[in-house]
Amino acid sequence: MTAMASAGTTPDLSYLLDHTGHVLRTRMAAALAEVGLTTRMHCVLVHALEEERTQIQLAEIGDMDKTTMVVTVDALEKAGLAERRPSATDRRARIIAVTPEGARVAERSRRIVDRVHEQVLAALTEQEREVFLRVMDRLVTGHLATPVESGRPVRRARRPEK
Repeated sequence: MTAMASAGTTPDLSYLLDHTGHVLRTRMAAALAEVGLTTRMHCVLVHALEEERTQIQLAEIGDMDKTTMVVTVDALEKAGLAERRPSATDRRARIIAVTPEGARVAERSRRIVDRVHEQVLAALTEQEREVFLRVMDRLVTGHLATPVESGRPVRRARRPEK
């Protein structure tokens, strides 16, 4: 499996989750390229459409640092898909407003994301899908909801941009 795999009989959960996550990210990146978006651009557009959100709020939702968020919004502005505007409730804050063209692209990207997810889940029976999604949700919202602080930084998997 990987260098992390043990010689024991327990499956290497780290490898299984990391590898499948990596492959899903690469498939998603390739699919979203059809509409000229990265996964981060998609994330910002769809969440900015839901309600008025600041750059900071969108960065938190997308798990992006400040620099990555700025670069992502710059790309959306350059493409004419979104723009920074003052917040209606806090003049110091900047919100990301999606343009009409951005809304059209976001709708197309939502369909693409749904298609990729459906293709991945098609490898499972209906019953397996139900169990898999329920168990993954339980892990994500429960035991694996929050990273553990460590004395040594843990390198996160790279997220492909293209």
